[in-house]
Amino acid sequence: MVKSAPSPITNRKPSKLEGIKENSNFLREPVATEILQDTTHFTENAVQLLKYHGSYQQDNRDNRTKGQEKDYQFMLRTKNPGGLVPQQLYLALDKLADEYGNHTLRVTTRQGFQMHGILKKNLKTAIATIVKNLGTTLGACGDINRNVMAPPAPFKNRPEYQYAWEYAQNIADLLSAQTGAYYEIWLDGEKAISAEEDPEVKAARQRNGNGTIIHNNEEPIYGTYYMPRKFKICVTVPGDNSVDLYSQDLTLVVITNKKKQLEGFNIFAGGGLGRTHGKEETFARLADPIGYVAKDDVYDIVKAIVATQRDYGDRTDRRHARLKYLINDWGVDKFRTQVEEYFGKPVEAFKPLPEFKYHDFLGWNEQGDGKLFLGISIDNGRIKDEGSFQLKTALREIVEQFNLPIRLTPNHNLIFYDIEPDSKEAIQEILSRHGVGDDPTKIEPLVRYAMACPALPTCGLAVTESERAIPGILERIRALLDKLGLQKEHFVVRMTGCPNGCARPYLAELGFVGSAPESYQLWLGGSPNQTRLAQPYTDKLHHNDLESFLEPIFVYFKKSRKSKESFGDFCDRVGFDTIREFAATYEPQTANGANKSRHRVNLKEEVYSKLKEVAESQGKPMTQLVTEALEVYFQNLS
Repeated sequence: MVKSAPSPITNRKPSKLEGIKENSNFLREPVATEILQDTTHFTENAVQLLKYHGSYQQDNRDNRTKGQEKDYQFMLRTKNPGGLVPQQLYLALDKLADEYGNHTLRVTTRQGFQMHGILKKNLKTAIATIVKNLGTTLGACGDINRNVMAPPAPFKNRPEYQYAWEYAQNIADLLSAQTGAYYEIWLDGEKAISAEEDPEVKAARQRNGNGTIIHNNEEPIYGTYYMPRKFKICVTVPGDNSVDLYSQDLTLVVITNKKKQLEGFNIFAGGGLGRTHGKEETFARLADPIGYVAKDDVYDIVKAIVATQRDYGDRTDRRHARLKYLINDWGVDKFRTQVEEYFGKPVEAFKPLPEFKYHDFLGWNEQGDGKLFLGISIDNGRIKDEGSFQLKTALREIVEQFNLPIRLTPNHNLIFYDIEPDSKEAIQEILSRHGVGDDPTKIEPLVRYAMACPALPTCGLAVTESERAIPGILERIRALLDKLGLQKEHFVVRMTGCPNGCARPYLAELGFVGSAPESYQLWLGGSPNQTRLAQPYTDKLHHNDLESFLEPIFVYFKKSRKSKESFGDFCDRVGFDTIREFAATYEPQTANGANKSRHRVNLKEEVYSKLKEVAESQGKPMTQLVTEALEVYFQNLS
């Protein structure tokens, strides 16, 4: 029998959170007691356990007043394996966002939803409503298996995609927390309404497998201490990297035979992106190929890998607790040997795979059975109504009228599927009437492929802006590229307000990682298909210096690139020393050859939003509008 205890690292005390988990009675206390108290927030111990229930306690920093209590509110995150959102659940979330949240929903980069702005007094009602409408928040956060990702494309004529969906759901069920705490606290013990669990999954959870489970324990797989840190899994198909497979703790790749029947899975392990500025012992890492298993063994190999991390992961230092550090410290061979010990037999050799490419599945597509699916681009995943842009209303109307299922995408977009062809025109009319486009070719490519985390004002880890800053940053990059004669160029841009990497910036061609107020660490050299890590180019770039800093890099790219070479591939090929050498001697020139300086003026958020809206409606650059308006203003002064 394997004891679920802190990993055997001698002479080091377990972290404080290990004690909180041990004393929680399987995630019950002190959450169960404190939810009944008439207060605005939870204590620190309860906050740590609340994560397992799918919620983060937050403070809206925009509303901070010196000497006053923090503006406490809660973020709720749903867990949707493969991004599946039933119609009933979507409508419930839409209503909850208006009744208890900040009137928006946010699609996450792990194919779930987040709601922000919920008060403590409404938390229980919100969670109960989600569960009663075929959803859950259990395990969406915390030291546990998070949402299991899968490619969102609903291809009915490509069985490998259906297998990916099926096994994403089954593995999510296998590794779901078994404690009764969730239903006791949020539903007063009422049993959840959910689909019947696959009998194979239920049997696999209890199968010992050479020490993978803990007997006589409320959590047979996790044990009393759960995992050392969060654990992320995806299931994908050969060639499809819509899931950022190299960033996951564990990736399973569907392998089929010539008749498209499922045979087994290739296994990758050890990916992860979270790191800490100034702590070189923390780093982003790509997953390694581990081997292959037949389909009948897939649940046992998942348990074996989870058990290895559970029992040998670092429980003394949370910065060193992810599976990537265990594999990095041990090496792949030692890790595989330990996994095989739990598995009970050798892992087979890795099967050949095609090159992985990124897909976003936007626009109208055939799904292979005569029906259609529609991928809708959502800037930074934020579903909202703002001015003439009424995305939230449009999506609700489509779900209510056509009763369509939804898949959320790993690039925080949304897919409607099982659409009858004769419904296409009516859906287009709804979208058009609410200012929402359905043609991805009309989206600025920099925007289409970008991602940003929420950051300020609600995320407690954020040191600077991300979601609110990236629209302006992308517009400035576009203007710079246009000025330099690179009008047709675009690349993958990702931004986060801290180094934790929630929007996966370390796989981008151009990554902005918050390092100080209004400043970012800049990462370059990731691939367009997110199969290569970027590297840090500079540690602190103030947003006011964006153009002057990037201009020489873009000029060198234009001058020295190979034919059709992407920006990320170029940076990786030529190397940073060469780029820096060029930038050091670069002098920006105007048309007549004189040195040029760039001036910046900051605008209030509401003025910027109105300016952007008018510029888009008139089809003019924002700079042109501002210049014209100021010229009129100065003429009136004289």
